Amino acid sequence: MSDYSLNLPQTDFPMKANSAVREVEIQKRWDAEDVYAKAMKKRESSDKFVLHDGPPYLSSSKIHIGTALNKVLKDIVCKYKNQKGYYSPYVPGYDSHGLPIENAALKDVKGGRHSITPVELRKRCREFALSNLKGQEANFRRLGVWGDWEHPYITLDQKFEAAQIRVFGQMATKGFLYKGLKSVSWCPTCETALAEAEVEYADHKSNSIYVKFEVAPQSRAKLPKFMKDEDQVNFVIWTTTPWTLPANLGVALHPDFNYQFLKTKDHGVLVVSEGLKDAFLSTTGVGDVEVLGDALGKELELIETKHPFIDRTSLVVLGDHVTNETGTGVVHTAPGHGPEDFELGAKYKLGVVSPVDERGIFTDEAGQFKGQFYEKANQPILDHLTELGKLIHHSTYSHSYPHCWRCKKPLIFRATEQWFASVDGFRKDALKAIDSVQWIPESGRNRIFNMVENRSDWCISRQRAWGVPIPVFYCEKCNKHLMTAESIEKVAQAFEKYGSDSWWEKSPKELIGDLKCECGHGEFRKESDIMDVWFDSGTTWHGVLDMRKDQLRGAPCELYLEGSDQHRGWFQSSLLTSVAVSGKAPYKTVLTHGFVVDETGRKMSKSMGNVVEPDEVIKQYGADVLRLWVASVNYTDDIPIGKNMLAQLAEVYRKLRNTARYLLGNLSDFNPKTDRVAYEKLSPIDQFILHRLSSLVKEVTEDFDRFEFFKYYQLLQNFCVVDLSSFYFDIAKDRLYTGGKTSESRRAVQTVLEEVLMTLVRIIAPVAPHLADDIWQHLPEAIRNFEATETSVLLTDFPVAQARYVDETLSQLFESLIAVRETVNKALEQARADKKIGKSTEAQVLIAIENAELRKKVESLGSDLPGFFITSQATVQAEVNGKVSGTRLSEVKENGLTVVVFNAEGTKCARCWKYKTEVGSLKENPELCTSCLEALKES
Repeated sequence: MSDYSLNLPQTDFPMKANSAVREVEIQKRWDAEDVYAKAMKKRESSDKFVLHDGPPYLSSSKIHIGTALNKVLKDIVCKYKNQKGYYSPYVPGYDSHGLPIENAALKDVKGGRHSITPVELRKRCREFALSNLKGQEANFRRLGVWGDWEHPYITLDQKFEAAQIRVFGQMATKGFLYKGLKSVSWCPTCETALAEAEVEYADHKSNSIYVKFEVAPQSRAKLPKFMKDEDQVNFVIWTTTPWTLPANLGVALHPDFNYQFLKTKDHGVLVVSEGLKDAFLSTTGVGDVEVLGDALGKELELIETKHPFIDRTSLVVLGDHVTNETGTGVVHTAPGHGPEDFELGAKYKLGVVSPVDERGIFTDEAGQFKGQFYEKANQPILDHLTELGKLIHHSTYSHSYPHCWRCKKPLIFRATEQWFASVDGFRKDALKAIDSVQWIPESGRNRIFNMVENRSDWCISRQRAWGVPIPVFYCEKCNKHLMTAESIEKVAQAFEKYGSDSWWEKSPKELIGDLKCECGHGEFRKESDIMDVWFDSGTTWHGVLDMRKDQLRGAPCELYLEGSDQHRGWFQSSLLTSVAVSGKAPYKTVLTHGFVVDETGRKMSKSMGNVVEPDEVIKQYGADVLRLWVASVNYTDDIPIGKNMLAQLAEVYRKLRNTARYLLGNLSDFNPKTDRVAYEKLSPIDQFILHRLSSLVKEVTEDFDRFEFFKYYQLLQNFCVVDLSSFYFDIAKDRLYTGGKTSESRRAVQTVLEEVLMTLVRIIAPVAPHLADDIWQHLPEAIRNFEATETSVLLTDFPVAQARYVDETLSQLFESLIAVRETVNKALEQARADKKIGKSTEAQVLIAIENAELRKKVESLGSDLPGFFITSQATVQAEVNGKVSGTRLSEVKENGLTVVVFNAEGTKCARCWKYKTEVGSLKENPELCTSCLEALKES
C-alpha cells in the first residue's frame, strides 16, 4: 500500500501538564504582565462585586487544606465575577495580633512575658507575624490566587489600627462600651478573658458531687409547717466544679418546681426537686426515705443556709435557669464563677466572691485552700466536705466542657473588671440587619440570628500585650475614665503616625495633650488591656473597605465567604461593630463552607496520619487539580479529600487537557476569518453539539451565579467526556482526518471545534486558570489574531449562551439517536469480544426498529448513517427478515430494537480504512475509495 496523507492534528500543546514547572512559569508571566492590574483597569468603570477577605491568622507560615479550600473558593468567585464584567478586586488580608503569636514569640524568652517590656515583646510578635505573612502569601500565590499582593491589609498596620480606634470611638460616644465587673470566660493558661467566639467545647472528665447546705437556725421559722423543729434540714446541691464552692453565696431553686422534703436515716431531711428525686436516690444510694411534705420553690425563697465549710450564709434564691434535667433541681450559686450566677447574685445583692487569680491560683479569700491551683484543689475540698459530713456522694463523668480555642485547655468563669460592648444597645438593629442579608445556605440566617438574639454583652478586653490598646485613660485624682471623642481621636492620630507601640512609648500627656478630666485634673494613667482580636478583624469593613474606598468602593461589600464557624466569629463581630456604628450590615451576602475531612468522613489529625497537605498535593498533581477538587465538592457540608479522590481528579484533569489538545491540534489550519461555515450549512450533529455547548454555558452560568461550583464540575466533565470525546470527536474524526483539507464538511467540524474551544477555555479559567491560560497561549495564530487578542484568558469575558444554537427539537432527535447508537455499540462490542471483528469499520449493521417514529428519526441521517455508528455500512428497516444474506457476527435485542452485525461489504480503503465496494475498481487508484480520491484532489 502507498502512504496517503491524512489531516492529522498538529499542536505544540504538551500532552503532559508538568504542572510543578509549567504552573510556576505561567504565574511568573501573570506577574510580569501584571494581568491582575490589567483586569481591574479593564473593569474599573463597571458595577462592583467585592469579596472581602476574612483574614487568616499569622500563627504559621504554612496553610492547611481548609485554608486552601477557602482561598480557592474566593478566587473562583473573583475570577468569575471579573469575567462576567464586574469590577471585582481582591485584597488579601492577614490577622496579626493575639495570643498564639504572643506565645510563639515568647518561646525562647527566659522568664516569659513578665521578663521583657511590652514594646520588646511587641517587636518580637511583629517580626514573627510578618515572617509568617511571607510564607502564607507564597502558599496562596502558588494556588493561582490573584489579587493585590503588593498591598494586602494587615491588622498591625498603623493606618488600620487608627481606623480600628475610630470605630471604638464611635461605639464609645454612642454609649455602647462600658467597663464592669462580670463573670467571664477565663483561660488560666493564657491569663486572659475570652469572648464567646473564642470558646470551644471538648470532652472533659469532671467531678459530680452532691453536697448538703444546712438550713441556718435563724431561718427555720421560714420552713413549711410540716417540718418538726428537731429535724436537721439540708438543701442538696449538685455541682461538677467543687473548686467553686469557696465562692458560693447562694442556693438557687426554680420558682415553679415542687420540692420534696425527704427524711433519711443518715443525712437528716434532704430537700430535692420532685422531678429529680428518683434519679437522685438511685445515683447516691441514700436508701429508704420518707416524704414529709413538699413545697414550691417560690415558697422557700430567702431561706438562709449555712455554707458547708466557711463561716457565712448562702441564701435560697429563685432562677429560671434551674432545670429538672440533671442533679437535684437545687443549684449551687457562685456569682464570681458563672454568668447566670452573677446575674442572679446582682438581683439578690449577694455580692461577688472570686478567690482565684489570673493564673487559676486560689487567693486569700479561699482560706485554707490559698495558693493551690483551682483544679488541684478539687480533691482537698472533697476531703474537707467528707470530713465535715457534708458530702453525700461523689463520682466522675465525661461531658462536653468549654476549652480555650488557643491553648485547648479547660476554661473557668472568673469575675473580673472588663470592657464590654453592650449588645442590648443595638441588638434589635442587628437582628433587622441579619434579615437584610442573603445567607448561603439559608440555614446560616437562623444560626446567626439565634446567636445574636441570645448572646450576652461582648467582652472586648484582653489582659495581654500583643494587640491594639483600649484607648482609655484614668484620672489619677478621681479614677474616672476619660473616653471622649476628642481623646480617642488624638490616640488614633498618634497610632496613624507612630503605630500602637506609642501607647507604651509615650506618656498620656504626649498622647492627648492638655485634656482634662471632668474633675479638672490633668494627670492620667493608661488602660493596660488590649482589644479582643475579633474586634480587630470585626472592624475591617471600615479599616479596609471604607478606608480604601477608591479601590474597594466602601461597605457594604457584596460577599463574605468563610467557614461555618464564623457565624459566631468574624461574621458576627463584623455585624455588631458595623450595626453599632453605621446601622447596617457590612455585607450583602454571606456564604459559608464546611470543614475538610478525610475520605471516610473522619476529622484530620496528625496522629491518625490522614492529614492532606496542600503543598504535597501541588507537588504531585499541580494547583489546578487541587482547585478542581474545590469545584467538585458540595462545600456546604463537610468536605472529603484523600488520595483516591485526588487520583480521580487528576484523571479528570488529564481528560480536560486531552480534550483541549484534540481541539487545538485539529484547528491548526483553521482561520475563523475565512473558513467558518454558516450555522445553517452545518450538519445536524454539528448543530446538536452547539446546542449542547449553549446549554452548558447557560447551566454553568446559573450554577456560578448561585455559587454551586460542584454542579459546574459535573457539567463540564460530562460535556468533555460524554458529548465530545465519546460521541462527537469519535464520529467527526473521519471528516477531520480523511475529508478534503478545505472541504466544507471538514471546515464545518472545525467551525464547531473552534466555538467549543473558545468557550471551554473561558469556562475553565476561573477554576483551572493555569490550564486555561496554557491553552490560550497555544491557540493557533490565525485564531489568536482574529479573536484572541488578549494576552491572557483571565482578561477575557465569560462566554454567553447563544440563543441561536438552542434547538430543543434537534436535542430530542439526538437523544433518541444516541440511545440507538448505544444498542448498536453493544452489538459491535459483542462481535469484537468474540474476536470476529477488530475495528468497527470492519462491520456493517442492520438495525430493525419496531417503532415507526423512531425508525424515521434514524433514517433521517441518510448517508451519514454509517458514520454515526462508525461502521462501513448501516441499514435501517422495520424487522429482520429471513432474506438477509451473510453470516451474523452478533445480535442484540432490547427496547424494540434488534441490531445484527455482519462483515462489511467490499474492500478496505488504504486511506480511510473503511470497506467500500468500489475499492479495487477505480482506475485512478484501485487502493482508494471514491471519497478519499476526491479528498486528495482537494488537498
